[in-house]
Amino acid sequence: MTDIIKTENLTFAYPPDEGKEPVLALQGIDLSITQGSFTVVLGHNGSGKSTLAKHMNAVLLPGGGTVWVDGLDTANEELLIEIRRRVGMVFQNPDNQIVANVVEEDVAFGPENLGIPTPEIQARVSAALKAVGMEEFTLHAPHHLSGGQKQRIAIAGVIAMEPACIVLDESTAMLDPLGRREVLDTVKKLNREKNITIILITHHMDEAAMADRVVVMDGGRVVMDGTPQEILVQVEKLQAIGLAAPHTVELLHGLRQDGFDVPLDALGIQECADVITASFKS
Repeated sequence: MTDIIKTENLTFAYPPDEGKEPVLALQGIDLSITQGSFTVVLGHNGSGKSTLAKHMNAVLLPGGGTVWVDGLDTANEELLIEIRRRVGMVFQNPDNQIVANVVEEDVAFGPENLGIPTPEIQARVSAALKAVGMEEFTLHAPHHLSGGQKQRIAIAGVIAMEPACIVLDESTAMLDPLGRREVLDTVKKLNREKNITIILITHHMDEAAMADRVVVMDGGRVVMDGTPQEILVQVEKLQAIGLAAPHTVELLHGLRQDGFDVPLDALGIQECADVITASFKS
């Protein structure tokens, strides 16, 4: 299968404060992301996850090592437009990505800057708004929308550029539970129905449970990498790097410590309830 993102020995350091030594934010990252996959990158604040995200469409360039986007080297300035065409970014605050006073104009902004002909832009805008379930808001003012709706408009603006991959950098962090659910349902649908690669940067453990793969970062390094069922059940290891397991896993872990024979990998709420019920019946 084809890799849409690949890093090799990626390092990066932000400029240091005066009189201080630079601190590496990324320390030798080797990572491959398969086209069409859904990957969650977890980590506490300062772990390097957002810095890694910004390398995925050349917002930041490597201090050392290499990043390839669909085989294109991000260090090659002549390829930046093509790289950003293939990987779209959605950031934490949707207000920072909304640039127009009407929804359809905002979604059209990206394709216009790519020089797409007007008739095709109109078709892309309609398709993108339909893809995120916001077609009825075409002529609305974005600032009148809820946080979750604004973030879906931001995602539509990225979709209209027809990327192969969308990176969401803490894009649910400022949303209420309903807004988070709207955004997560949208990206799951895009991954499932349009085969768009999704890379979700988050600190919400429950969001990790819906991915194909979970990558955990700490101290600028990848410290865990596997399926949700493999990673999220490692309660003590997650706690050691400042992360809590999902509530369902924490509950099951507590029951196991009390002597109940329950599996830890029942990540969903209903699945968790079912295994607890079964354990009491047995």
